[in-house]
Amino acid sequence: MSVHRVVTGSRNGLTDWLAQRVTAAIMAVYTVIVLIVLLGGPPISYAVWKDLFTQGWMRVATLLFAASLCWHMWVGVRNILMDYAKPEGLRLALQVMTLLTIAAYLGWTLHILWR
Repeated sequence: MSVHRVVTGSRNGLTDWLAQRVTAAIMAVYTVIVLIVLLGGPPISYAVWKDLFTQGWMRVATLLFAASLCWHMWVGVRNILMDYAKPEGLRLALQVMTLLTIAAYLGWTLHILWR
């Protein structure tokens, strides 16, 4: 008797649940900080925006936000693909395309923050 292993890419559901909650919390805290900084300071202009992002803490916070967003996005899209993309080849192709797109977005963010 042979056992056919189906590759889904899933792990423990608790891990995914926790990842979604932690990344959502990081993104919420960043959003509140940005709102406080932008609404509590001078009117928004290019110079104000540029000065805000020349500060190291803002770049690091933005990078943490972007990494959290990418991880959050990956867990969500991967779970959707595991549920609805039944042919294994199609699911794998879509997951690879998703990962490449997410990696490109994160690379673009790094380029914007530290060019």
